[in-house]
Amino acid sequence: MERVAAVVVGAGVIGLAIARRLASAGLEPIVLEKESAIGTETSSRNSEVIHAGIYYPRGSLKARCCIAGKWWLYRYCERRGVPYRRCGKLIVATSEAQVAVLERIRANAAALGMPDLELWPAARAIALEPALRCSAALWSPTTGIVDSHALMLAYLADAEARGAILALRAPLESARAREDGFELEIGGAEPMRLFCRILVNAAGLHAATVARRIHGLDPAKIPRMWLCKGNYFTLSGRSPFARLVYPVPEQAGLGVHVTIDLAGQCRFGPDVEWVERIDYDVDPRRAETFYAEVRKYWPDLPDGALQPGYAGIRPKLVPPGAPAADFRVQGPDEHGLPGLVNLFGIESPGLTASWPLAELVAAKLGLPELPSEEAL
Repeated sequence: MERVAAVVVGAGVIGLAIARRLASAGLEPIVLEKESAIGTETSSRNSEVIHAGIYYPRGSLKARCCIAGKWWLYRYCERRGVPYRRCGKLIVATSEAQVAVLERIRANAAALGMPDLELWPAARAIALEPALRCSAALWSPTTGIVDSHALMLAYLADAEARGAILALRAPLESARAREDGFELEIGGAEPMRLFCRILVNAAGLHAATVARRIHGLDPAKIPRMWLCKGNYFTLSGRSPFARLVYPVPEQAGLGVHVTIDLAGQCRFGPDVEWVERIDYDVDPRRAETFYAEVRKYWPDLPDGALQPGYAGIRPKLVPPGAPAADFRVQGPDEHGLPGLVNLFGIESPGLTASWPLAELVAAKLGLPELPSEEAL
């Protein structure tokens, strides 16, 4: 049986960031990915937003990792030539009653250490985005967009340059905890057995399934996960917006908002749909809801302008109607197995938070901190 220092399960943006971090510590990890390419699920089915970290509760992992990750990501993209744009975002109130909600959002952001959000009157927001209609808006200058696939390729290149190996079509079938590490059974076209000292489960939507394959892990430490599907529709024709536009958040999420990609393509979404299985089809009939929601802040949206785009699915740690849960990064102190880290419920803002999450995994494993320049 071949022996390696570390194995990461999952080659999405989180798994690749972790592989880069472990490789920087000299561990030369193997990254197992069950699909035929990197980042084919959650990491490539999102709005590619660099989130500012506005909405999350003070002290939460989401808040800490998002805010730290935002600044790190801008520096990293600049240094590595990953395409991005710091375009900014408007959070808009479409009624006078919602203006007080904008004030609460601004206060929460300030409590998190972001005093740069500005409450604008409607005229100022409309001067910036003439297609917009609103009662007031909150301006977030540090929100941006990034090419998520280019970011993953950069993480992978950095990891491979430090000795990491990517294994595609290589699902983890089972793992057995031993006193000094883990015995792995890996499937695919070329099945193999490996022994590793460190095992990191960054399997995203499938993290709980992978965790249940680890013999020796207490099943009580594996949370139930729910699947929340978000559908996106794209706009035919030229985008009327140059920046991101979000409505005031509602209980189920951030609402149907405007995002743009680096090519200028405008898309709207996501809506919220709880599902029992993974299915990425977009039902064209859902466009009716999109027209109604978008016209609250863009009343001139033409009939027939929306086309089914794509869908993404988030792994949720709580059922419909429950308050949003924080990221769960579970290390030896939580489950009692040395060398194992499980990441559960890594949804938005996971892309923005990818490097701080990788650093947290390293801390759970007792690895030394990296000098700041080496981390980039």
